[in-house]
Amino acid sequence: MKRFGLIAVALTLFVAALLRDSVDNWIDATILPLTLAEVSTEVRDRNGALLRVYQVGNGMWRLAPQAGRVDPDFIAMLVRYEDKRFWTHVGVDPLAMLRAAGQAIWQGRTVSGGSTLTMQVARLLEDGSTGRWAGKLRQIRVALALERRLGKARILELYLTHAPYGGNLEGIRAATLAWFGKEPHRLTPAQSALLVALPQSPETRRPDRYQPHARAARDRVLARMLAQGMLDSEKVEVARHARLPGQMRSFPRLAAHLADRARATHPDAPRHDLTIDGDIQAKMERLIREAALRAGTRLSAAMIVADHHSGKIIASVGSPGFDGTDRRQGFVDMTRAIRSPGSTLKPLIYGLAFDQGLVHPDTLIRDAPVRFGRYAPRNFDGQYRGDIRVREALQMSLNIPVVKLTHELGPARLMAAMRRSGADVRLPGGAPGLAVALGGVGISLHDLVQLFAGLAQGGRSVGLYAGTGAGGGDTARLISEVAAWQVGNILLGATPPAGAPAGSVAFKTGTSYGHRDAWAIGFDGTHVIGVWMGRADGTPVPGAFGGELAAPVLFEAFGRLKSTFEPLPPPPPATLILSAAELPTPLRRFRPRDAVFEEPVDAPRLTFPPDGARMALMGSTLTVKLRGGTAPFAVLADGRPLVAGQHLREFDVPSPGVGFSTLVVVDGKGRSDRVQVRLD
Repeated sequence: MKRFGLIAVALTLFVAALLRDSVDNWIDATILPLTLAEVSTEVRDRNGALLRVYQVGNGMWRLAPQAGRVDPDFIAMLVRYEDKRFWTHVGVDPLAMLRAAGQAIWQGRTVSGGSTLTMQVARLLEDGSTGRWAGKLRQIRVALALERRLGKARILELYLTHAPYGGNLEGIRAATLAWFGKEPHRLTPAQSALLVALPQSPETRRPDRYQPHARAARDRVLARMLAQGMLDSEKVEVARHARLPGQMRSFPRLAAHLADRARATHPDAPRHDLTIDGDIQAKMERLIREAALRAGTRLSAAMIVADHHSGKIIASVGSPGFDGTDRRQGFVDMTRAIRSPGSTLKPLIYGLAFDQGLVHPDTLIRDAPVRFGRYAPRNFDGQYRGDIRVREALQMSLNIPVVKLTHELGPARLMAAMRRSGADVRLPGGAPGLAVALGGVGISLHDLVQLFAGLAQGGRSVGLYAGTGAGGGDTARLISEVAAWQVGNILLGATPPAGAPAGSVAFKTGTSYGHRDAWAIGFDGTHVIGVWMGRADGTPVPGAFGGELAAPVLFEAFGRLKSTFEPLPPPPPATLILSAAELPTPLRRFRPRDAVFEEPVDAPRLTFPPDGARMALMGSTLTVKLRGGTAPFAVLADGRPLVAGQHLREFDVPSPGVGFSTLVVVDGKGRSDRVQVRLD
């Protein structure tokens, strides 16, 4: 008998070994489903915060969980509720399966499931059924194979990636962003309990549609955690009274145009890191939306904020609204659109003229009618100021003085300087003409801000960039450090919009021909901001001016960016800071290079009233006396014509009214003189 017992034991062990080997072979032969599922492409700001998320091919939001960045209390609650022996079993928990089978037999219905987290992962990866025996057997086989080949950490990661949380949400990160508006780094007990309960029945427990079911499921999880000692009664009571989310939140979509461009450049990258600051980006997007709403239903707007020391773009707003459902055509990225820059190129022209020794900020230049062949530029308001300092000509954005300087410099020199800044400039056709000075060229907001960044950096080019792997590179000299400081100093003295602080931002506005584009670009000691407003399709916007439309937005952007403005740097040692009277003779008054070959001219002089006079207003006219010049004469007061066609040298003009007035006389050859008087 003893011998037969030994034989029986041996046979049993042999059969068990055969079964074990068969099971091992069966498990090893398992063809696993794909575990590298497509996850949402993410675009992040410089601090790692989400700017934008893209759906995967089937329209799902499925974000890859970040290692070690899921709340450990949630993980502990999930394991305790779903699979408390997860860390010790081999993929299948026999005790749980026996318990589930016994309850089903006793109750006549399914009371609890016997699936482990690993089996749930197997089902999720294969999108398989849980009710049929064949499906359950397949899950067991795949679960056992997953445990052998991947390990616990990877299996848990797969669950956190694929678990369904209602609608088109998959994975813990998509769930916390959609239901709570945050990453799963830290969750409350109430939030964790809801997230544990949702995957069991993701549609019937959606809190935005079935709040009673969602609350009941959440509270069952809390009750079990209380029974198991994971949560105390006080925490459970607080969690039960916590409000459930009433709607699914939208996923972040900041810097949408820039994110699209980054993704198109590297379509296979799962993550794109940008230099954008998410908080600042959100502020600027709100500002652009508000500005566009104030401006009109069809107007678009765009903005770029950058650090001109490093070239990093901090905020980039391509339109007031990315979806393009209104008439603003928000899908068009207006930071890259080629538009006419209007008067915004004038600072560069003056800087080049300073470098060439043509003028100094306090040089006198004549603002009077002029013609270059068939081209006769006019000021925006149609008025003339006579002799005026270069500083004032730039601050007032007069057209005639800057065209005179461009004629002396040559338009090609201006185009070369723009290209050295890194700008992609477009000409309507042929060689550049003098109209380039007034916006007769195409340039984008990005490139215009980049040009101004170069002015802010002492005249050396700055390459703006938004990707963290970009930046640096060679720089080019646009204008000298002295000329750049002089330009910045002049722009700092420009009159700001009403209510904006004076002397805080060096800025320039511009309006393109036909009022199609309104611009404002400015910088302080650290940041440069550019604003464009207009219509995306290029149609005119009657009455739109850069100074009235875009400049207030520029200053409001600086106000939202920072509480204090950084000052501009001090003047370089070589800077010539003198009054007009102290300047070297050639710099006291602008003369064309070929002026030495012209015959001396007898320019007109206003001898009465004298400059600086204070006079009592007598009647409705004012006597004017002239000397020199060539008839006929015209007289203007504060740019407003008073008389024209006068041949006498002493005559009466209509009184300009009480207060300070600037009187300008222009003779028949376009020469002028001016005086300032006060009438009481």
